[in-house]
Amino acid sequence: MILLINNKRLMNEWTNSRPVNAVACRIDAGIGGHVDQRNGMTDQEFHQKADEALASLDRALSEAADEHGFEVDSNAGALTVEFEDPHARFVVSPNSPVKQVWVSALNKSFKLDFDPDQDTFVLRDSGQTLTELIFSVIGRQLGESID
Repeated sequence: MILLINNKRLMNEWTNSRPVNAVACRIDAGIGGHVDQRNGMTDQEFHQKADEALASLDRALSEAADEHGFEVDSNAGALTVEFEDPHARFVVSPNSPVKQVWVSALNKSFKLDFDPDQDTFVLRDSGQTLTELIFSVIGRQLGESID
């Protein structure tokens, strides 16, 4: 089912009352695109928010990297955090098809959704933001608190 809606409030009301597999499309001031049922974002909005989140995280991690002995690298839209002792690699990357940011760390996969109220990506289970989650898993990897 495809529905064209140009009023954001009506679109949100419609998408919140639909099953997960429903699809909505939005035509808004000449900008169209697939709107994800779960978060109401177009592909373009997702890419912008994901890029902003990873750039912000990169800046925060770069400040902590020298002090705590890990390396941060941003390449091809993904962020990699590498540790020498004990050896490990964490990867933070946007997953466009599902409009989530995925984190691979500590032999686990964390999938974060965008929370418009907090204007950031959040781990649904714990409520941690992307930055909080990354600093937490880095702290566990190193056995020390990361500020």
